[in-house]
Amino acid sequence: MSPAPESRYADGAGIRYHYHDLGSGPDTVFLHGGGPGCTAWSDFGPVAPLFAADRRCLLVDIQQYGKSEKSRIEGPMWDHHAAKTVGLLDTLGVDRADFVCNSWGGTIALNLAAKYPDRVRSLVVTGSMPVFYGPLAPLPENGHRGRTARDVYYGGEGPTREKMRQLLTRLEWYDGAKLPEETLTLRYEQSLDEGERALAAMSDSPRGEWQDLTGELGRIQAPTLFVWGMQDAFLTPDYPLMLARMVPRGNLHVMDHASHHLQEERPEAYHSVVSGFLDSLV
Repeated sequence: MSPAPESRYADGAGIRYHYHDLGSGPDTVFLHGGGPGCTAWSDFGPVAPLFAADRRCLLVDIQQYGKSEKSRIEGPMWDHHAAKTVGLLDTLGVDRADFVCNSWGGTIALNLAAKYPDRVRSLVVTGSMPVFYGPLAPLPENGHRGRTARDVYYGGEGPTREKMRQLLTRLEWYDGAKLPEETLTLRYEQSLDEGERALAAMSDSPRGEWQDLTGELGRIQAPTLFVWGMQDAFLTPDYPLMLARMVPRGNLHVMDHASHHLQEERPEAYHSVVSGFLDSLV
């Protein structure tokens, strides 16, 4: 992975966001996942230069992550993130954008598309959990696997490089032997951020009230592609198939030999699938 581009900061409806801006072309917003130490660059660094060849790529650190503001969230969490992200688009002069998102970021984008349809040209969503049930069986750990992993990581003796390696290889990568050391370092060092550790240590949730988006998915009019790892450790492919049927213009691509972060594990294949979808909409 190449070094991160220049850091930029902008206001999003009162929240100070950190982001990277690279390439030129159609505005494309990348929103990362919610695991310990996640940032826009840690999640999309391997694939962003491929998209930047013909797109303006805005890689945004979500509130409470990376170098963005670490303030606590009150009220419904996905409504909060959607409104603040729209505020960021306003500041950056972006009227409509394609959204390419992983996990936590994908749920934000799905809600944003439902609530602010004129701001979203299309959606690409990987590994997100906007609803708390599955079509065939209960979700692993009742949908709490991510929160449990976070608690384990920050609990006990606190974050360590080895605990981060175990988290990534067990839950986010299909082939842990191929996990780059620079990715491990980025995630581990960011997880030591004082603001992120303070949020993790709070007894009550500082992330806002959890929302189930069942009612919102049917309102999304933007073309939507769910791209899923066949071996996703959180949500098996029957789950995104259900989502693709709930979203009026939903599509699904399942990628083999990939888990929760396929854009990192298989960046060239991911770019090929996603760019093909986005280009077909032009």
